[in-house]
Amino acid sequence: MKKILLLIIVVTLVSNAINAQVIAAKPQWVTIKSANLHCWECKERLESYLLIENKSNMESGMIKWSFNLINGEVKIQYLPDRVSLDDIRTSINNAGFDADTTKAEPSVYAKLPPSCKRIEDGGGPKKGAPCHLDPRN
Repeated sequence: MKKILLLIIVVTLVSNAINAQVIAAKPQWVTIKSANLHCWECKERLESYLLIENKSNMESGMIKWSFNLINGEVKIQYLPDRVSLDDIRTSINNAGFDADTTKAEPSVYAKLPPSCKRIEDGGGPKKGAPCHLDPRN
């Protein structure tokens, strides 16, 4: 009888621990500002990088993302038990883009097309030529 009671207690404790982990894995949203994310070409470059990075290094911790090119923002849904916010910012930096207060990796940033550079570096949208719309559409 004691063994059965002990087994029930152990099973209950293990079940509670598993449920606590499932609750901790709740997806979260974060909005990251970037000073050089304003055109469709920038969006495609960052999106391609994030797809590869998410599959290889982040254990699929990023679930989905969306872009607001007018405001220079990327909104990312992620699993905090698989990837940290700092990891996400670092990935964005490694793709050549600023992420909140962290700056892009200089060697990758230098290779970006002029439209994907910061405004203070002569990049960004030009007057009368919005670049947030994909010209192929």
